[in-house]
Amino acid sequence: MGDRVLTLPNLISFVRLVGVPVFLYLFLVVRADVAAIVVLAVGGTSDWVDGWIARRLGQVSRLGELLDPLADRLYIIATLFAFTAREVVPWQFTGALLARELLLLASLGVLRRYGYGPPPVHYVGKTATFLLLAAFPILLLADAVPDAGTAAGAIGWGLAWWGLALYWAAGTMYVVQAGRLVRTMRGRRTEAAA
Repeated sequence: MGDRVLTLPNLISFVRLVGVPVFLYLFLVVRADVAAIVVLAVGGTSDWVDGWIARRLGQVSRLGELLDPLADRLYIIATLFAFTAREVVPWQFTGALLARELLLLASLGVLRRYGYGPPPVHYVGKTATFLLLAAFPILLLADAVPDAGTAAGAIGWGLAWWGLALYWAAGTMYVVQAGRLVRTMRGRRTEAAA
């Protein structure tokens, strides 16, 4: 894995990060829902592009491994807060996703205490993120365009509920993985002390 910062995949991740405040401005301040849908859709669909390019061009980097999930989480959290504020999604849905984030944050704190960084992203987590990032623009479309509401709402909520279930499944996997690492480290410390 490289330490390069200036790579095409990292540039894509930076652009995705910039898209978060742009989306919030369009959605909450100007209420330009169609433009917000476009920003959200581009941010969501470009999620896999940076990883694909990184592997294809041999530009996988530690920064990229940190930026990509950061951009994903920021998109999800910002979208949830904005959607909850405008009542596109109920607060219970937002609460369920945020509770998972808090669980992972606590798990990451424990890992760091034992000298570990964040665990590698698992395909279940990537699938969950993809489903959620695909669901959000469709849910916004259902809310913004009444003629598309029924079909878009059904598709958007189907993706959102599957995404939520897989998001929690991936979170559980990360916590179990963190628990194993901590037990291993404690075992080593006990053996060293003996």
